[in-house]
Order: sequence, then C-alpha cells, then structure tokens
Amino acid sequence: MLLSLLNRKEKLKFLDLAMHMVSVDGEPTEVEQRLLNMLLAEVGEGIIQEYHFSLSKDLNETIDYFKKNSPMVKNIVYLNLIRVAMSDDFYNTLEHFFLQDIQKKFAIEDTKKNQLMRLVYTERDLRERAKRIVSH
Repeated sequence: MLLSLLNRKEKLKFLDLAMHMVSVDGEPTEVEQRLLNMLLAEVGEGIIQEYHFSLSKDLNETIDYFKKNSPMVKNIVYLNLIRVAMSDDFYNTLEHFFLQDIQKKFAIEDTKKNQLMRLVYTERDLRERAKRIVSH
C-alpha cells in the first residue's frame, strides 16, 4: 500500500525489511510469500527485475537508512510491515517484537501506529466483505 510513492532505493530497502519480517519466525508461510510477491509487483517492474528474495547481511544498516528518512516514508514502510505481519492470521510474538523495535527506531508514536493498524484492519475487512459478496 502506497509503496509506489517510495524511490527506487527505498523500495529495495523496504523489501529487505519485509524479508526480515517474514523470516523472524522461520521460513515464510505460503500466505506471506504471496503477500511478498504482491508487494514486489506493487513496487514496480524495474524493482522486480533487480530484487532477489534474500536477507541482507546487515538489518541494522537497513533500519538506519530509514531512520534518516521523512516521516511519510517511515510511515509507509511501517504500514506495509504491519500488513506483512497480519497477512497470515498468525501474529506471533517475534513479529510483534520486530515491529515494536522498528516503531521505536523509526520514532513512530503510538497514535500513528494505531492509525496505521486500523488501515490494515479496514483493508482486511473490505477484502473479506468482497469475498462474501461475490461468493453468494
């Protein structure tokens, strides 16, 4: 969501964070892998050809890169990390701590975090309603 607003380097760094997010609790689930593919499609064709699903060696370097960015960029990245964490209906403790650490390092206030989480829930609710409507 809104990843198209990021520049090329921000998109690549975001994908790196997303890979760390899904790997924090082991191998990505099928649902997480599908969401990663959707995120990859959202960042654009040029990035698709350039990006390979692999973890960078230095997560802290990636986090430090975003710490220097604008609040808008940090909010977009954090919003999409929440989407990744909530994608498989299993929001585990390691993912929670990972998100909490990112929130702290990005200096995202709890109010903003709650607003971003509401967006994710609203998106999920809309998707579920659409499934129910088209299936009946």
